[in-house]
Amino acid sequence: MKIIIKNGSPVPIYEQIKNAIRDEILKENVKAGEKLPSVRALARELSISILTVKKAYDELEDEGFIESRQGLGTFVGEDDPSLRREEKQKKLEESLLKAIEISKDLAMEKENFLDLVNYLYEGDYND
Repeated sequence: MKIIIKNGSPVPIYEQIKNAIRDEILKENVKAGEKLPSVRALARELSISILTVKKAYDELEDEGFIESRQGLGTFVGEDDPSLRREEKQKKLEESLLKAIEISKDLAMEKENFLDLVNYLYEGDYND
């Protein structure tokens, strides 16, 4: 699992870690039940504070992506289809908001925007 930290980013480091791990889980690059690096090991690898990694792990655990097992370590949580669906729906909503923003920048009428969405949804847009 590769995590890249952008120091100049407005996104806090713990959130960058959390997002990177969550994305790896959603893309199934790390599987349910797979052991993650310890907080100390990941902090050492990324050259950041243990508390920063712990905060990212705590939030991932609260969201159901990972689980801590006393004396064993931290593992990717069991596959939860509803959690995966919720995350994908959030990404869809973000993409749609971006598309709406662009359509408004183009001064596109709402009806034309919806026609375009319907055409793309129903049609063969790969050619």
